[in-house]
Amino acid sequence: MNRKTLVLPALIGLLAPTLAACGGSGSGDGDGPIAVGTTDRFAVSKEIPAPFDPAYSYDAGTWNILRQTLQTLMAMPRGGGEPEPEAAQKCGFTDTGNERYACTLRKDLKFADGKPLTAADVKFSIERVRDMKGENLSGVDGLVSNVETIEVQGERGIVFHLKTPDATFPFKLATPIAGIVNPDKYSKTKLRDGFEVDGSGPYTVKSEVKNGQVVKAVFSKNSHYKGSYTQSNDKVELRTFMNTASMGKALDKGDIDLMTRTMSPQQIKDLDESPGKDIDLVEMPGLEIRYLAFNTTAPTVKNKAVRQAMAQIVNRGELASRVYGSTADPLYSLVPTTITGHSNSFFNKYEDPDPKKAKQLLTQAGIDTPVKLTMHYTTDHYGPATKKEFETLQKQLNDSGLFDVQIKGEIWNTFRPAEREGKYDVYGMGWFPDFPDADSFLAPFLGPDNFLGSPYRNRTINDELIPTSRREADRLSASKSIEKIQDIVAEDVPVLPLWQGKQYIAARDDITGVEWALNSSSNLQLWELARGVSD
Repeated sequence: MNRKTLVLPALIGLLAPTLAACGGSGSGDGDGPIAVGTTDRFAVSKEIPAPFDPAYSYDAGTWNILRQTLQTLMAMPRGGGEPEPEAAQKCGFTDTGNERYACTLRKDLKFADGKPLTAADVKFSIERVRDMKGENLSGVDGLVSNVETIEVQGERGIVFHLKTPDATFPFKLATPIAGIVNPDKYSKTKLRDGFEVDGSGPYTVKSEVKNGQVVKAVFSKNSHYKGSYTQSNDKVELRTFMNTASMGKALDKGDIDLMTRTMSPQQIKDLDESPGKDIDLVEMPGLEIRYLAFNTTAPTVKNKAVRQAMAQIVNRGELASRVYGSTADPLYSLVPTTITGHSNSFFNKYEDPDPKKAKQLLTQAGIDTPVKLTMHYTTDHYGPATKKEFETLQKQLNDSGLFDVQIKGEIWNTFRPAEREGKYDVYGMGWFPDFPDADSFLAPFLGPDNFLGSPYRNRTINDELIPTSRREADRLSASKSIEKIQDIVAEDVPVLPLWQGKQYIAARDDITGVEWALNSSSNLQLWELARGVSD
């Protein structure tokens, strides 16, 4: 096994990869579809009725399906940077206030079934996400809630009129929530149940389903696709595995060609240290973060002194090194260190872990100790190390003598709806950004339509600082407002940042394009993969 490291320097908060080394000595398993392994699970339930509908889908796993199959007006370029036209021929703000955004579609766009794609279809798709009503929605509509009206100009022209200035709007048009769907296959007022997707992206998808769960998603090259991507293969199979161990065995045996999220820390370590295999481990800096979230109206944590005391006790360095080794780094803000505007606000306020300071916070607030509470986590969504992570957090808090913490794990299909409904006082979540900008690490957690369903509100953040930051097309100029938001979060602790992770792919060494197969937001780009000659 040889290791490849991608160095992604932070330039104005964006990431641009450079391949630093290459290797490999074996060969793959011959011709045929490229097989990609994942531990992401895709299931339909009463709580999660439409996992592949862009008006519902809001997690990294399902976005990996939609990015291959739905075309967006804009897209992030291969090496990072500003969004570039994809389904659009050109796009841009037409005013000085960043409130009017106009696009012209490429000529002769078609959906995968051959139906012409027009500006009216773009309007339908984005209004559908913005206006969808009903129970159990995921909060994805928040990304386009600032769109006031959409104006169609002929077959190819479309103009977005925004309620307030938003320099990040082009980034939002590059996310799957802005994916263009075929109106013949989607209702304007109802989610599309099941696992079908109909769009104009690089691939079509067919899902093999057993017991209500996808076991294999087969992506086939869309012959009608016209856009900025080059399809380097004709077919890719995304295969789901129950756990990282079975996924790793499949790669080792040659049953799959590549595996990605979620590998365990031990698995990454073993791959890195095991020479002589025809498998490459590709490492790159990531923008994934993990954090504790709080239902700030729940009796156990309603008083912010309790949340502040937890922030004062948690030892992020110990947590990251003990559970994740070299694959994670401590994080002292919602905004990762590689994003413009990052500030170590939690360290600036709480410094090193100190139970004595935590006790003082609780005493001054009149809080009896030990504070009894339960921390919830998902058992199957973020990898097998999550349980150990919460056992470590539990021990740190309980060893202080100030808390009596219990932990409880639930599968994602149960966990996510319960969290949204406010059934948990304290719970662990992860976040892969919608786009590589500080706004994507702040607004989704703090706004009135936040995806957590959190009751926390701060008028200074929502009425002043977020709008101010969005007026700045130069994101460096937005840093002052962004840093103030982080300081308020450290004071109020509606969420408690824990760590920032790197991202990895392990692939057989005859698979090319692996270094481009994950973008800066940890989304798969399957069109980059091909079979080549092993090194």
